Amino acid sequence: MSISTTIKTIQDIMRKDAGVDGDAQRISQLVWMIFLKIFDDREAEYELLDDNYHSPIPEALRWRNWATDSEGMTGDTLLDFVDNVLFKTLKDANTYQDNNRRGFVIKAVFEDAYNYMKNGTLIRQVINKLNEIDFNSSQDRHLFGDIYEQILRDLQSAGNAGEYYTPRAVTQFMVDMIDPKLGERILDPACGTGGFLTCALEHIKNKYVKTSDDSEKLHKLIRGVEKKPLPHLLCMTNMLLHGVEVPAITHDNTLSRPLRDYKPSDRVNVIITNPPFGGMEEDGIESGFPATFRTKETADLFLLLISHLLQDGGRGGIVLPDGTLFGEGVKTRIKEKLLEECNLHTIVRLPNGVFSPYTGIKTNLLFFTKGEPTQEIWYYEHPYPPGYKSYSKTKPIRIEEFAPEKAWWDNRIESEFAWKVPIQVIKDNGYNLDIKNPHTVDFEHRDVAEMLEEYELLLKDLGETRNSLKRELMTALGGGGV
Repeated sequence: MSISTTIKTIQDIMRKDAGVDGDAQRISQLVWMIFLKIFDDREAEYELLDDNYHSPIPEALRWRNWATDSEGMTGDTLLDFVDNVLFKTLKDANTYQDNNRRGFVIKAVFEDAYNYMKNGTLIRQVINKLNEIDFNSSQDRHLFGDIYEQILRDLQSAGNAGEYYTPRAVTQFMVDMIDPKLGERILDPACGTGGFLTCALEHIKNKYVKTSDDSEKLHKLIRGVEKKPLPHLLCMTNMLLHGVEVPAITHDNTLSRPLRDYKPSDRVNVIITNPPFGGMEEDGIESGFPATFRTKETADLFLLLISHLLQDGGRGGIVLPDGTLFGEGVKTRIKEKLLEECNLHTIVRLPNGVFSPYTGIKTNLLFFTKGEPTQEIWYYEHPYPPGYKSYSKTKPIRIEEFAPEKAWWDNRIESEFAWKVPIQVIKDNGYNLDIKNPHTVDFEHRDVAEMLEEYELLLKDLGETRNSLKRELMTALGGGGV
């Protein structure tokens, strides 16, 4: 049975359980189980490499000792074990001794994890299906990476949980253009399920990692922060799946730390992120920012935070909605600060539907470098592929579509999709970054006299066509004239 079929079967089993309500809970339930299974498979590798390896999980609670026997605990016995032994123990900080870093990972994962299932027999069925996947098999691990992406895409239809998923093509394109390198400190301050972080990890691994020491160095330099429990759990599991033994993923709200508390040592080389669209922060969060920039809008605060956390020469990439580009008031002051402190060299304008069905609003990819003011901004309008009128869950944006942008990136010339705007024009427009493509005629804003003249010509053509058809009809009927 294929992995995709196995996962679908597991989800079908969960739907039978009265305790699991909706896609978000099913995914959360599935992921803590996957986490323990992956962790146990990883431990099997560690034990082969280190005779003195000691698991941070108590022996009786290791996956191999309670879950792998298909004829093992089931029914009420299994349910009682999961609720009253497994979860209680793994949530308890006292379980992890000797400052075991992997133990802190387990605790971080289970702090906000829950067992939603109420039927122990169905739990056993799910566990047995999971045991069909061997995460130490390179083939299974590779295939499961694709399945994991599918699980994340399922979040798009699970209410607001869709905000945590950025299309894989978008993350890949942004990482490719920013080109993070080995030795650089990389941060996603709103990391969601870890799409940008794992993409950066694979990018560096494929281009710059040559030795096992390089890999270890890389894993220590990638860091993320996520506010909400479900995406945090998904991100931790995602990083583990990508070979990071101790993921540096903090469960916290990055915005809750005042800007003045950050030290030079906190600054990083690369930040890539997609903050929640239209999010509003709780009361008091904005007080950690300078008075002139205070707002409760999440995206605006993250834009401030990113420009603050980048060190000189550092590179940033952020996904923002159109509203940030043309917004006024505090948004204007934030954009002015960004353009003074950073070189906002590129804005890629994406069409409707890229984040469908979570949101239909248009989004933009902003790329900038800290430490030098903006002199001009290049815009690139990403078109729909031939035959597309929008994107959807079944027709998502694909990485192949970004080939023209990639070819243009280091050899920039104006075209029907690309244009540049001097900084003075931006300033004269009140720091409005919502600059339309000058090579596209907006029908709604054309000259009225020109449109009226075209309309009269169209009527004339229609009249001539009507008369011609009338003459042909009269001739066919044996008549004459008009």
